[in-house]
Amino acid sequence: MNLVFDQSPLFFLFTIALVSLSIGSFLNVVIYRLPVMMQNEWNHECKLLLTDDLKQSYTQDEPKVFNLATPASTCPKCKSKIKAWQNIPVLSWLFLKGKCGSCDNSISIRYPSIELLTAIASVAIAHYFGPTALGFTYLIVTWCLVALIFIDIDHMLLPDQITLPLLWLALLASVLGFTIEPAQAIIGAAVGYLCFWSVYWIFKLVTGKEGMGYGDFKLMAVFGALLGWQSLPMIILLSSLVGAVIGITLLSIQGKDKATPIPFGPYIAIAGWIAMIWGEKITSAYYQFALGH
Repeated sequence: MNLVFDQSPLFFLFTIALVSLSIGSFLNVVIYRLPVMMQNEWNHECKLLLTDDLKQSYTQDEPKVFNLATPASTCPKCKSKIKAWQNIPVLSWLFLKGKCGSCDNSISIRYPSIELLTAIASVAIAHYFGPTALGFTYLIVTWCLVALIFIDIDHMLLPDQITLPLLWLALLASVLGFTIEPAQAIIGAAVGYLCFWSVYWIFKLVTGKEGMGYGDFKLMAVFGALLGWQSLPMIILLSSLVGAVIGITLLSIQGKDKATPIPFGPYIAIAGWIAMIWGEKITSAYYQFALGH
């Protein structure tokens, strides 16, 4: 298969685009359902900790089966089941003119936008790295980052169900020789986690407030394991710049107070993704500029 892709780069990119559109459609499901699944699990665990008297007064019913596959997707308004042809990425939304096929309820443009974003980001990775082990590793990372970005935007949460497998993937990729040396990956993961962990505790001791979540530490550990500790200063700088510009702009547009908490995970994800592709070029350009050459 790699030989076919090597001989026909356009066919490879077209295949990645089609696959990634379908992956993007699945990510829409993950982005909506995973936080609900986590909440259901927390509620169940809390109920198990209650005493027998409190359990009897606990009125919340046990949730029905709810996972990434069950129940089938339905229209939130008319509850009609979404047919297979209505689930074709992007095209179904365009064909239906952004409305439910049964009741004309509006379908958010966010769904096809996430599908397109996934495809565009995936094609960029495929174009830059080609049909290589590193390229396919970065594709998986890219898909996970899309899910993390939108879950964090919606819920201020970076689920362990995604960040921890990503960390193990990064470490395993180093052992298999796809990325950096295993020793560098382990050091990078440790430094990535500890740099934000230290900032978190210093900020909390000084202000008594939590400045970021543990998911941010784990996401930085992922990029440290993928790219090495040397890439972390650039990722921190890029994420801070992007976060400041976008965050302040959004707060101003929405008329919210500047003290309003904003998720930092999306900016780490964007900066880390940029570093995966152009990190070396950015670092080289910075040193040339700093040294005046």
